Amino acid sequence: MTTTVQTGAPPERQGMTKRQRTTFIRSGQYAIIVVIIALLAIVGHWNDFRLQFLDFHSMGQILPRVLKTGLINTLLYTVMAFIFGLVVGLIVALMRMSEVRLYRWIATVYVELLRGLPTLLVLFLLNYAIPTLFGPSSKIFSNFYLLVTVGLGSVAAAYMSETIRAGVQAVPKGQMEAARTLGMSRGQAMRLVILPQAFRIIIPPMTNEIILLIKDSSLVYALSFTATQYDLTYLTQTAASGGISGIAATASPLLLAGIAYLVVTLPLSQAVRALERKQAKRR
Repeated sequence: MTTTVQTGAPPERQGMTKRQRTTFIRSGQYAIIVVIIALLAIVGHWNDFRLQFLDFHSMGQILPRVLKTGLINTLLYTVMAFIFGLVVGLIVALMRMSEVRLYRWIATVYVELLRGLPTLLVLFLLNYAIPTLFGPSSKIFSNFYLLVTVGLGSVAAAYMSETIRAGVQAVPKGQMEAARTLGMSRGQAMRLVILPQAFRIIIPPMTNEIILLIKDSSLVYALSFTATQYDLTYLTQTAASGGISGIAATASPLLLAGIAYLVVTLPLSQAVRALERKQAKRR
């Protein structure tokens, strides 16, 4: 019986290589994006958009007020709320890590309550409910800047406290043990050894908190304020609705407000990414 042995190279596999498949898929994705952009360019009513959102005359009229009033007030409210939130958040974080059960319970209730309530509702309660409870004659509840600081800052403190607590817990436990070995009390070790290291860890998320506060500052319209206290959003919204004499009622001021927010927040976002890359290199 004769056996025939076939020789030669094996047949080549049909189909694309992995690199070819990747190129094909990416090309398809790019094509879809180009099609979507083309459809938007064809279907969009760009002339109406230009009349409503690109009225450069209205933008030029409102720009001085945006810079002198809206943007300055927005940054002022953000800084005040952030400082208040950082101080209160640090206290709440330490209370949540305390060995005293009552402190932990109070801090937990605060965090869960303030994180669960919308910021707008908190501002309404401060402006209307608290004065009703303690009396409208109390000067502390009639100060607009104090209401803004406490309202925005108390909500921010609930989030900051969790960020600070996570940063403290990220510090190796051996740091506390080494500090106690050197004769430091628990409070001294926390203040001099643990917290400085924790704050270096939490700088990026804290910067994100500033960005959130900048946007949340638009909620101060819930409080009674004067024209000189308008934030960026409320000022441009008033101009867009025709509430400022001499300025046409178009949506262009709102677009200007968006640009102003981006001018402030985009550099902060870049700073966060730079800090994260720097910390990654250290690790």
